[in-house]
Amino acid sequence: MDNQDKLDFSTILATSAHDMKNSLFMLLQSIENLDQDDNLTAAQHKSFADLHYQTSRINGSLMQLLALYRDEQKQLPIYIEEYSVAELLDEIIEKNRMYINCQNVNTLVDVDASLFGYFDYDLISYLIGDIFVNALRHSKKTITLRAFLKDNYLNIQVEDDGPGYPNHMLAASENAPETFNANKGRSGLGLLFAKRIAAEHRAKQFQGHILLENKHHSSGSIFTLRLP
Repeated sequence: MDNQDKLDFSTILATSAHDMKNSLFMLLQSIENLDQDDNLTAAQHKSFADLHYQTSRINGSLMQLLALYRDEQKQLPIYIEEYSVAELLDEIIEKNRMYINCQNVNTLVDVDASLFGYFDYDLISYLIGDIFVNALRHSKKTITLRAFLKDNYLNIQVEDDGPGYPNHMLAASENAPETFNANKGRSGLGLLFAKRIAAEHRAKQFQGHILLENKHHSSGSIFTLRLP
């Protein structure tokens, strides 16, 4: 087999991930439309919500794979502009409204309506959305989305009242953005994506990064994205 016949599996994977992501987006819309039927029982609404949730997770994983591949190839476009942080957080909640309603999880938003930040809207939306979706899996009653300015950084937090981060994730969050342990499953990929995308946001001597911590006086965890 000459060089022209060799398969570039990285390119094939990226192209396939993009196609599958588009199909999953159409599937998500179909699930949302079906859930609008007035004749559905509570159990059927929950089934649709679970299906929507799992489909969203798959879609998020594919987006992460595609973004990481492009970042590795130095082809990831970054469009940093000024956006409303409150609108970003509200959109994330609305995207997951079906699952939130069925799980009876209380979602709180703590952000000043006048707060704006500079970031790539699509990438940060996927990043915070993935953290929020995972918090929905583990939270008992309440999830809080919070944003504020501190020490020249825009801080965006996702706080839950679940069991907290396992030790391997707390340790991995302190490593370089390139670190990835495939033995730890999907959480490793999501963490790598979050670190890479945060690090792509730079301003003068400041660079974006993430912080993971468990609450000391109660159960739960806090994820913090810090953008310059």
